[in-house]
Amino acid sequence: MIDKNTFPHELNLPVVAAPMFLISGPALVLACCKNGIVGTFPALNQRTSEGFEAWLIEIKEGLAAFEAETGKKAAPFGVNLIVHPTNPRLAADLALCKKHEVPLIITSLGAVSELVETVHSYGGLVFHDIIKRRHAEKAAEAGVDGLILVSAGAGGHAGTINPMPLVTEIKSFFKKTILLSGCISTGRDVAAALQMGADLAYMGTRFINTEESKAPAAYRQMIIDSGASDIVYTAAVSGVAANFLRPSLEAMGIGPEMWARTKKVDFGEELAVQEDEAKAWSTIWSAGQGVSAIHDSISVAALVAQLKAEFIAAIEAQGKYLDIYR
Repeated sequence: MIDKNTFPHELNLPVVAAPMFLISGPALVLACCKNGIVGTFPALNQRTSEGFEAWLIEIKEGLAAFEAETGKKAAPFGVNLIVHPTNPRLAADLALCKKHEVPLIITSLGAVSELVETVHSYGGLVFHDIIKRRHAEKAAEAGVDGLILVSAGAGGHAGTINPMPLVTEIKSFFKKTILLSGCISTGRDVAAALQMGADLAYMGTRFINTEESKAPAAYRQMIIDSGASDIVYTAAVSGVAANFLRPSLEAMGIGPEMWARTKKVDFGEELAVQEDEAKAWSTIWSAGQGVSAIHDSISVAALVAQLKAEFIAAIEAQGKYLDIYR
C-alpha cells in the first residue's frame, strides 16, 4: 500500500518508468521496482483481461519474493488504463486493479471521478497525464493525486508546450504531485525536472533500450541511430497526435505528405495490434526527442545506477552556484 505522503521518498531515484504500448511487460516492471523506481505497464499490452490479471499476479508474486529474499523494499508498480469510450475493457480491467490493489493507476484520454473513487477505496493513487491546462483542470476536479505533464518532444501521445511554462502554469493551481515527461534521458535531465518544480521524472523512451523491454532489436538500433530531428509528430497513425521515429514511418510508406492526416480514434481496434503486424504501433515505432542521448541498450539495473550517478553529480554541481549568487 502506498502512503500518499511518503510515496516519493520510497524510491531510490525520483523516476517513474512510463507505461509503453507493446514495450512494457512484467520483466521491465519487475526490474524497475527491484531497482527502486516505479515500473508501469499498459493494461492493453495484454490482449485479454484474463491475461492482464495473470501479469498482475506475476508482478505481485515477483516483488513479494524479492522482498522476502533481500529484505529490501521494492518500489511500487502501476498500470495504465485508457479512459476512452472506445476502450471496451476499462470496467473489467479496473475491477481487476481493485481486486489486486494495484498501488498506482495512470489514466489517459479521460479523467473520471468514479474511477478515482474506486482506486482510493483500496488506498491506491491515480496519476493522470495531460498536455494542456484544460485537461489538468478537469483531472484536478476528478480528484486525481498527481498530474503527468507530457511536454513537447515526449514519446508517444505528446503535447506541444515547452516543459518550463507547462510546469509553472499547472503548479499555479494544482498543489499535489507533479510528474514531468518529455526528453528525459539522463540523470542530469531528472535533476533538471526537479529544478523546474516537478516531484518526479517520467521517463519512457530511455527504457525502450533496456534488456528487459519487449522492443525488438531493430527498434532499439533505430533509437541509437536517430537524433531529435528524426522524431515526427503526427496523428496519422492512431488519430491522436504522437511522436514517431521517421525511419519507421517511411518504412511503412508514410511520408511527409501524410503526416498531417488524421484517422478516427478507436482503442477497441488497437486491441488487435499484436495479431496483425501491419497495424499501427507494432511496426511504426514511437520515441521522443530524447533519443539523441541514447547510445546503447543495457539492463535496467545498469541504467538506474547510471542515472543515479548522473543525478547526484548534477545536484552537487548546482551547489557551486550558491556561493556565487546567494
